[in-house]
Amino acid sequence: MKRILLHFRSRMDERLRPQGVTTAQLQVLFAIHNSPGSSGAQLARACYITPQTTQTLLQHLEKNGFIVRGKDRVNDRIVTARITPAGEELIKTIEKEAHVMQGNLWRGVSEHELAGLDALLQRCLQNLGMVDDLSEDCR
Repeated sequence: MKRILLHFRSRMDERLRPQGVTTAQLQVLFAIHNSPGSSGAQLARACYITPQTTQTLLQHLEKNGFIVRGKDRVNDRIVTARITPAGEELIKTIEKEAHVMQGNLWRGVSEHELAGLDALLQRCLQNLGMVDDLSEDCR
């Protein structure tokens, strides 16, 4: 699984290079898209990365106009992030690219085989006690 993930990510990074983003930055962008107004700490937890890494990724996304950051409405010490129209457009473009890549990845694999793989992976996560910890934010 790890080899597949590494190769998929490498190919995705190649396709993202013209847009000026990496898969790590895109992961955070999707998390912001799914939870507008999230803080850096919330994004770090959702994406399973350190707060320091999150800040670096946020700075790049902000510099390139994909997000804007501002103060939380309740606590002005918390900095939140929201996606911009340019960020929304990037997500649409990338979703199309990812859909093509996923189609290539699963070519020749039946729905039955995918369901079996999903069940197996879910069982492995249950064995590790992680089923309740899964986050949809970074997809």
